[in-house]
Amino acid sequence: MHAGQFVFSQVIGAIHRQEFARCVERYEGDYKVRHFTCRQQFLCMAFAQLTFRESLRDIEAALNSRPEHLYHLGFAQLVARSTLAEANETRDWRIYADLARGLIAHARRLYANEALDIELAEPLYALDATVIDLCLTLYPWARFRRTKSAIKVHTELDLRGEIPNRIHITTGKCHDVNWLDELAWEAGSIYVMDRGYVDFGRLYRLAKAGAFFVIRAKTRLRFMVVASRPVDRHTGLRCDQTIRLSGTRTAQAYPELLRRIVYIDPENHKRLVFVTNHWALPALTVANIYRLRWRVELFFKWIKQNLRIKVFYGTSDNAVKTQIWIAVCVYVLVAILKKELALKSSLATILSVLSVNIFEKVPVAELLTQKTEPFQPTISCNQLMLNI
Repeated sequence: MHAGQFVFSQVIGAIHRQEFARCVERYEGDYKVRHFTCRQQFLCMAFAQLTFRESLRDIEAALNSRPEHLYHLGFAQLVARSTLAEANETRDWRIYADLARGLIAHARRLYANEALDIELAEPLYALDATVIDLCLTLYPWARFRRTKSAIKVHTELDLRGEIPNRIHITTGKCHDVNWLDELAWEAGSIYVMDRGYVDFGRLYRLAKAGAFFVIRAKTRLRFMVVASRPVDRHTGLRCDQTIRLSGTRTAQAYPELLRRIVYIDPENHKRLVFVTNHWALPALTVANIYRLRWRVELFFKWIKQNLRIKVFYGTSDNAVKTQIWIAVCVYVLVAILKKELALKSSLATILSVLSVNIFEKVPVAELLTQKTEPFQPTISCNQLMLNI
């Protein structure tokens, strides 16, 4: 990254221009566009994410306050909120979804050898979804309850580096388990899920694809024990069983044997029951794999606190999805910076530092690696002493 560039341009510079152009051309994003291109729309929205802008008016005021810098940031003219609003409503959100997938592929290569808290050779993914509440009056297309609307962000999180591998955005009414029909399973990978994804027909298709799952069982699961293995009860394990489902529907949906593990959490003494089709892992490792599932909850908490995905700049389905996908791009860009510069700071700290230095011409590596010394006021020898 060049020292003569603004911090904002250096961060966005991680996006290859030709790759972005291919995404735009694929969906004819710049068709009949004269001035405000898809790239300028992306720059506005990425600037809003990096600097925590609250509205279109806020974006317009912040960017136009430094008109002498706009050309160097990639803008051909002053930014108008009406133009940005129209672009968010009409430009296909899939442009930025494809861009995010390209950045995700880059980030996953960087984090491929990231260590987990457990010894595990297989790729490990956590599946979950988070609900974002919306106003029913402004977002009637996303009706969720009688008095409110909502959207749901389904996420497959790569737990090596906590990079979202796949994201799917639906209305709040879409049940979590329906997303399993659209996923392409990676053979040899492990998918960890909560009870909301218990559907043995879908899990059987996952197993037939050569993948593994670790899922928390429902309390009324009907089964019969085929065999049982000894466990060390001092570790919190209570049983490690080979079972066959005995429910009328579940037995037909999953006709093969499964593994059932019961574990008592030592922190809150909660009894947890897991079902898996992985036979080679130690029982305690299976329990620890499920413990790592909480990282996807922390991921949702982080993006809601540090990115602008709870308050939207537009009210249409296209505008909402555009903002979310650009927020994902910003998250992955910050993760790439962290890895490439070997930073020890958290993603939230990096984002905070970038937000207050966005118009500075400082190398990002220098900005994020410099050490700050505690402030010590200097006492002048010429200072007169006051006698009280």
